[in-house]
Amino acid sequence: MTLAPAARLIADARTAGTGIGAFNVVHLETAEALIAASESAGLPVILQISQNCADYHGGLAPIGLATLALARTAATPVAVHLDHAERPDLVDEAIELGFGSVMFDGGALPYDENVRLTAQVAERAHAAGVYVEGELGEVGGKDGAHAPGVRTDPAEALAFVRDTGVDALAVAVGSSHAMQQRTAALDLARIAALRTTLDVPLVLHGSSGVPDESLDAAVRAGMTKINVSTHLNGFFTRAVREALAAQPDAVDSRKYVRAGRAAIVPEAARLLRLFALRDA
Repeated sequence: MTLAPAARLIADARTAGTGIGAFNVVHLETAEALIAASESAGLPVILQISQNCADYHGGLAPIGLATLALARTAATPVAVHLDHAERPDLVDEAIELGFGSVMFDGGALPYDENVRLTAQVAERAHAAGVYVEGELGEVGGKDGAHAPGVRTDPAEALAFVRDTGVDALAVAVGSSHAMQQRTAALDLARIAALRTTLDVPLVLHGSSGVPDESLDAAVRAGMTKINVSTHLNGFFTRAVREALAAQPDAVDSRKYVRAGRAAIVPEAARLLRLFALRDA
C-alpha cells in the first residue's frame, strides 16, 4: 500500500455504510502510532494535521512532509488531510505539499462570507484534484463555538453544499470539540435527515466526547468520517506520566515518549474497527 486519497477511502466507507477514522497528528510519534494502529486493524486511516498543529511546528511543511513520508511506507491505505484550516493560504500550501484532502473551516464567519471563501478554496483545490471538506456553522466546543443545542439545518446544508461545491460536510449534531469525558448525546434523527438530504458524506467532529454505542449508532445513521483527537491524546499523556513516574531519573525523552506512542496503538485500532462496524 501507499499514500491513499481520502476521497477514495471516504467513498468506499460511505458505499459500504461504514465509517472511517480520521485521527489528528500532534507530532511525529502520533503519526507513527496511528499508522501502526491502521496496520494492526487491517483498516485504512486518515491522518489529520490541523492549523494549530502546523503553527506549533513552525509551519505546515515540517510535520506535513514527515507525515506524508510515513504514509507512503504504510502497509495499509493512509490518507493525509489538512484539518480546520481557517487561512486559505494554508490550504494552498497543503495542496502544494501533496495533501490529498483539505478542510476549510469558515464556520465562525457570517454565512455569506463562509460560502464565498469556501467556494473559492474548493475551486482551487478541485483544480489540483484535491478533496474538500467544509463546515456549516461551528461544531460545539472550544473558542466560543455555538451552544450544544444548535443543530445543522438540512435545507441550509443542502444550499451550502450546492453553493460551495464541497465534497464532504462537517455538521453540528450534538458533539463538541475537546471533550475529555465521553458524555455527548448525538441527535441521530438529525444525522439521518442530513444523510437523506445531502449527496455528500457527513463528517462528525468532536467525536472524542461521544461514547462507543453512540458512535456506532451515528455511523449506522449516516455518518462517514469520524474525527478523533482529544481521546487519543489522553492515552498518550497518561502513558508518558506513568513512564516518568516509573523512571524519575530519565533524561532521554525517547524512553517515555515511546510509552505514549505505544499506548495510542491499541485504542486507535479499536476505534477503527468500531467505525468499520466490526467488533471493537
